Amino acid sequence: MNPLYSILLGLVQGISEWLPISSKTQVLFASTLLFSLPLAVAYAFGLFMEIGSVGSALVYFRRDIRLLFNDRRLLIFLIVVTVFTGLVGAPLYYLTDKVLSTSPYNIGIPMVLLGLVLIGTGFYIRYSRTKPRMFLGLPEMRMKNFIMIGIAQGIAALPGVSRSGMTVSTMLLMGVKPEQAFRLSYLAYIPASLGAFFVTLILSKSQVDTAVQVVEPTGILIAIATAALVGIVVISYLLKFAKTSRIYIIDFVLGAIALVLGIIATLLAPQSSPPGLS
Repeated sequence: MNPLYSILLGLVQGISEWLPISSKTQVLFASTLLFSLPLAVAYAFGLFMEIGSVGSALVYFRRDIRLLFNDRRLLIFLIVVTVFTGLVGAPLYYLTDKVLSTSPYNIGIPMVLLGLVLIGTGFYIRYSRTKPRMFLGLPEMRMKNFIMIGIAQGIAALPGVSRSGMTVSTMLLMGVKPEQAFRLSYLAYIPASLGAFFVTLILSKSQVDTAVQVVEPTGILIAIATAALVGIVVISYLLKFAKTSRIYIIDFVLGAIALVLGIIATLLAPQSSPPGLS
């Protein structure tokens, strides 16, 4: 086991989880390249690795979590979003796991779509900043908003689809304040990721066991610790940037990155369509 590989894997997870570029896909690429993991194993391992980013969120938002049961509105938000994330995400994960076990899944297509959505969101935010308008906060959001955010987060179970990209873009298009959108997205990540972690252990135990044998427990611990430490820094930076009037730049830049990576992945992917997703 090469510790440097584990650190690199942790860096990929710690940075990409909080950016709208699909951490699952980046970890899938990295673990396949560094450890030669099969595609299905790398996909399961990507969700398994999110436990490091959960640590980042728990540390950074420890005050919010401590006051959670005194904030009824936030508690309802997290419960509703998590329930609908599970209802949408669990079946998609099960289907994707089966598809990846038999044939490759073209992760480029959802990345291209996500890139276009992010760029479109950037233009929307830029335009909205030139017009007087009311931005929503958590008190003004309704149950239908919570459900839509949960569905968007559930769709991110598909490889190539970014969880933070889906949730933040959905909230920004609803008119939620940018800083609030990032904060709520990161808070919603904690229960969703814990659920994904346990679903992975239940539905893909053999793939996780294979990854643990290849990467080794010590390597996994190094990667998780690296992801947690790096994630705290990335969360802090993005939340500070979200307060500025140039937040739309993030959508432009990351949308362009997702678009380019998606096009490259699409061109390099096998031409045959995976069964069940055609």
